[in-house]
Amino acid sequence: QLQLVESGGGLVQPGGSLRLSCAASRFPLNYYDIGWFRQAPGKEREAVSCISRGFARTNYADSVQGRFTISRDNAKKTVYLQMNSLKPEDTAVYYCAADSSLKFSCGVDFYTYWGQGTQVTVSS
Repeated sequence: QLQLVESGGGLVQPGGSLRLSCAASRFPLNYYDIGWFRQAPGKEREAVSCISRGFARTNYADSVQGRFTISRDNAKKTVYLQMNSLKPEDTAVYYCAADSSLKFSCGVDFYTYWGQGTQVTVSS
């Protein structure tokens, strides 16, 4: 089955930037819609951003609109999340996930394949 591995997390000061990567293995990535999700301690997992397999559609949470950008390179089987102007409230474990159904959605329950997550900590 599809395997996803996130990387790029770390500790950054408020206002800083990070770029997360989600690398897929075993299957071509262009068969899947990809989402980035995050979960902070004591909170439910929430959608951050999603991108359709055909590049045509993207979706962002209101809290990250204008600061985060999702992109994908199907040839490299990688999806990216560029995060700028980071805030302490962005601190969470970030997960990427994939779905192969025909409907594009950014709902957490919609996605089938999940990576192990990467920690992002925004603190001075």
